[in-house]
Amino acid sequence: MRKTLLTLCLLTTPLPTMAADVMDAGEFDAYTKGKTFYYGSRGEPYGAEEYLANRRVRWTFLDGKCQEGVWYEEEGLICFVYENQPDPQCWSFERSAGGLIAQFENDPAQTELYEVRQTDEPLMCMGPDVGV
Repeated sequence: MRKTLLTLCLLTTPLPTMAADVMDAGEFDAYTKGKTFYYGSRGEPYGAEEYLANRRVRWTFLDGKCQEGVWYEEEGLICFVYENQPDPQCWSFERSAGGLIAQFENDPAQTELYEVRQTDEPLMCMGPDVGV
């Protein structure tokens, strides 16, 4: 009987939640503006983003090709729209001891990025393709 009662108590007691400290737009802007962040995923380099004034960004998959875009906050998420991708890409960002952690919320099972390093240096982007 005691075992059943204990099991019932454990099943009905709410577990403490470990709510992530998700950054809002003000916190995100203050942390990123004027900097370039390099991100990794699953132990591999993933890409870099330069955070400019007026919520503008420049993204690269580290191939020298850069995409211009903007970000905005929607329903507590930071969403990005790029010149070649008009559909919003929405992420939740939180700060950890090692830097930013970004979770892709359009499909949370897919992509989690983490800050590898940040710098005040701009991204190095190749110019437009030049034909002969």
